[in-house]
Amino acid sequence: MVLDQIRGQSQAAERAKISALDIPELYQCVHCGLCLNQCPTYRVLRLEPDSPRGRIHLVKAAADGRIELSRRFQEHIYLCLLCRACETACPSGVQYGHIAETARERLGPPGSGFGRAVLKLALTQVISHAGRVRAAATALRWYQRSGMQRLIRPLLPKRLQEMEAMMPPIPERFFKPGRDIFPAIGTLRAKVALLNGCIMPVLFGAVNEATVRVLQRNGCEVVLPTGQTCCGALNVHNGEVTAAKAMARQNIDAFLDAGVDTVVVNAAGCGAALKEYGHLLRDDPEYADRARSFSSLVKDAAELLAGIGLTGDMGRIEMTVTYQDPCHLAHGQRVRTQPRKLLQAIPGLTLVEMEGSDRCCGSAGIYNITHPEMSQHLLREKMQAIDATRAEAVVAPNPGCMLQLSCGAQRYGPALRVLHLMDLLEQAYSRAETSSSI
Repeated sequence: MVLDQIRGQSQAAERAKISALDIPELYQCVHCGLCLNQCPTYRVLRLEPDSPRGRIHLVKAAADGRIELSRRFQEHIYLCLLCRACETACPSGVQYGHIAETARERLGPPGSGFGRAVLKLALTQVISHAGRVRAAATALRWYQRSGMQRLIRPLLPKRLQEMEAMMPPIPERFFKPGRDIFPAIGTLRAKVALLNGCIMPVLFGAVNEATVRVLQRNGCEVVLPTGQTCCGALNVHNGEVTAAKAMARQNIDAFLDAGVDTVVVNAAGCGAALKEYGHLLRDDPEYADRARSFSSLVKDAAELLAGIGLTGDMGRIEMTVTYQDPCHLAHGQRVRTQPRKLLQAIPGLTLVEMEGSDRCCGSAGIYNITHPEMSQHLLREKMQAIDATRAEAVVAPNPGCMLQLSCGAQRYGPALRVLHLMDLLEQAYSRAETSSSI
């Protein structure tokens, strides 16, 4: 009797998972195939189940009860990079990201056994706590600089050696502002709040500092709400929405209470996640309206600055750069021209476009860890495209892209610098100040 009850409960839970897959977005797709050659995994494998159209068909079949949520189903769904290039190509406006994220929510985090448990622990107990993220980064910094890295790396299994080699050098200091408000320089043009993020302050603290200074120089009073937390993008992309929704609610409260005109983000993946809080919390009776109001305030840093127009003098930067479109900026937020407009405003800077600038570099959150072979294939393609431009640096306003391209520069070449857009703008402003003081 007890076994029958347990079996019945398990079957009921499985039916609930399957019925939850039957979402309106599934019926928008007309199977025209225009998405196929925009999909990184289809371009490499030429397999229908590893295309957007094929994955939509799989999810529809699962929703209809024709196939199970099996290990093979999970492999096809998680092989997707969620780059959303298919959404840009789709003439029917299919929100493929919503379909894939819904499927992943029913599947839970990828992998199995110990690896899956570790990932879920990181998603729910680490990244939403700034202190824990800093503690982990501090431990990694000690590991890198103490000599332990050289001793331990050769002892690791090959797969762990590859993962460990991708770990970037941890900076000497993190971004921990000593105040919550940074006043505008000159005439006040906007009051904005900046998302600090979870990875940006520990790995790219200098970029956050540069972002604050560039915003100040352009007449923005910058607020850093103390109650903010991680955006939750990694959670949503990896099938964990309970913690993601809690993070969203916390951010909504923190930023709306700040009373700002705009919520500014300098990380493409985070910006896309914040702009979709309205969808994430659509069924939350208390937060649905607040989430939509919040998302309407969110802008990428380049989107804001190009909109209000740059002010002040900038010094010359004699450099040739190329630009990598982060997937969640170009496809997720449809922000393409604004970063280029800002780069072209820097005196002396030459922008050379690469072929396929909006093709995924293979980073995709933790994809380069969970799917290393596909990730490295895409990275090699990207580095070849960059090399063809003969640029001295590549600009990529997203931490995942910056880490991936830095790894590519070391592993495959060309050996060039990887910069954030805010790095270059702040450098140009600083040079103008230096020259005027001489």
